[in-house]
Amino acid sequence: MPHSARVWNYLLGGKDNYPVDRKLGDAILQASPGLADVARTSREFLGRAIRHLAGEAGVRQFLDIGTGLPTADNTHEIAQRVAPESRIVYVDNDPLVLTHARALLTSSPEGATDYLHADVRDPDAILRAAAETLDFTRPVVLILMGVMGHIADHGEALAVMRRLMGALPSGSYLVHYDGTSTSASMVDAQERYNDSDTDAYHVRTPEQMERAFEGLEVLEPGVVPCTHWRPEPGTGTPRPVDAYCGVGRKP
Repeated sequence: MPHSARVWNYLLGGKDNYPVDRKLGDAILQASPGLADVARTSREFLGRAIRHLAGEAGVRQFLDIGTGLPTADNTHEIAQRVAPESRIVYVDNDPLVLTHARALLTSSPEGATDYLHADVRDPDAILRAAAETLDFTRPVVLILMGVMGHIADHGEALAVMRRLMGALPSGSYLVHYDGTSTSASMVDAQERYNDSDTDAYHVRTPEQMERAFEGLEVLEPGVVPCTHWRPEPGTGTPRPVDAYCGVGRKP
């Protein structure tokens, strides 16, 4: 049967997938060819955000929930390249993901990397377990990349995010992106995905994405398509994608 993490791995150009995953991925791409761009550009956004937060902002702790299958330039690799002492906790509710993570993701000697089997819908369990690696008296970057769409009710998703951010100290950050209903093809692609036997995913509106950052100091350029968040110099005019993102600082 198709598997959500393996389908996304296929869209990212990875090799950890099976024919059934590629078949569903191709069907989704037929409905929305731009979804491959969403996969790639959301990953690029994560890299730019982590480099900024580990570099200029000086944060050394990262809580990455819904990490998915390991690919190139994972959170700990980016952060520890900037600051080797960085500490990272990965969280996923998928045993397949955790098996791959434990086998493939290793920390720098100066830092730490841990992996938790937990569900984003249970933030208290995540916070208790993550406290064994992270110091919640110091700033933490909370990373929610394409995971909150798995919670059908947006109000429930917001409540989970606010519980997580509420446990973090002043100076912490939220890095967040989800697919958005900015095109009919994206909506059609998600309907095809949800008709399969994988974990359903629900796209949001740009306005809903903005609500996720209420109470936070949103970094420039705001809540925007992933391609528009601080693109690398010399890459030309970025093309919009059906995914919005942002980075917010807790006052």
